[in-house]
Amino acid sequence: MNMEVRWKQGMAFETITPSGHTVILDASEEVGGLDTGPRPTEMLLHATASCTGIDIVSILHKMRQPLDSFEMAIDGIRATEHPKRFTAVHILYRLKGDLSEERVRRAIELSVERYCSVSHSLNATLTYSYQLNDGEVIPFELKSEQDG
Repeated sequence: MNMEVRWKQGMAFETITPSGHTVILDASEEVGGLDTGPRPTEMLLHATASCTGIDIVSILHKMRQPLDSFEMAIDGIRATEHPKRFTAVHILYRLKGDLSEERVRRAIELSVERYCSVSHSLNATLTYSYQLNDGEVIPFELKSEQDG
């Protein structure tokens, strides 16, 4: 994948993605930006959630699990010292529909363990939970290879 990124002014940068979409990222006015677009770190969290979300929707569709709605809340914790990388990220998946909990868990597991290239590119501890039809928030724990 190749992209060109062009400085606009202040701290704003624009790119046209390989898929043809224009994206502008900027910094806040407090650090010299013009606030003309989201911060790169915001987009990193957005990309992480969206990547797993795309996987989950696709997998549930293949499993013939009808989604009525799907939202995610993502929390990122950053180090206090530079480079202030994300040290932990948590995604809460809120799904509604006539869904099998077992299949929802399997869809999340497949996304997390196999398919989401964005989350696999991060150097942070990622945790997950889900909520079906406004029920209880359930932590999603993956088995380690030692657990079998």
